[in-house]
Amino acid sequence: MSADSDRHATKMAKKKAARDKIMATKTDEKGLIIVHTGKGKGKSSAAFGMIFRCIAHDMKCAVVQFIKGGMSTGERDLILSRFTDICEFHTMGEGFTWETQDRDRDVEMAQAAWEKAKDLIRDPSNKMVLLDEINIALRYDYIDINDVVSFLVDEKPPMTHVVLTGRNAKDDLIEIADLVTEMELIKHPFRSGVKAQIGVEY
Repeated sequence: MSADSDRHATKMAKKKAARDKIMATKTDEKGLIIVHTGKGKGKSSAAFGMIFRCIAHDMKCAVVQFIKGGMSTGERDLILSRFTDICEFHTMGEGFTWETQDRDRDVEMAQAAWEKAKDLIRDPSNKMVLLDEINIALRYDYIDINDVVSFLVDEKPPMTHVVLTGRNAKDDLIEIADLVTEMELIKHPFRSGVKAQIGVEY
């Protein structure tokens, strides 16, 4: 072994010992409130990655989509065709508000989605509940942020994970969350005239 290899091995051994010491103190488990926000792509994609992990571990889970309408998406079609026994999937929105152009209907659908979400979260057999694009419904005041925050703080079962996605997450939601990730937009093909594509966006 060369001197460089020896130094590297010694350095990594020290790093591993320090890391192991830190990890030994991380013993708690709890149901997390997880927020994916920001202008960059990947908020829902990352959330569905966790849903598929739950499915792979045979953990009961559920999805409520607040904005996206009934369009076919890979994750929706896969869950509905193969995993309905372990993952409930509810598409409650009818599209983005600039498509529906009916605020009263949007509010009605968003509030119905929130009621469904609360039922699913209250069920302790659901280990994870994904509230896809709820941040958009909150941004447009289709749902009361105070109701969402108080429900998550007071009624969420202690071991249930809740994932909330969408741009412009409210500060009150970020405050109570355990894990917040902001997807930063650096480049996007849409700006170069490239449309949303199967397998990438849906």
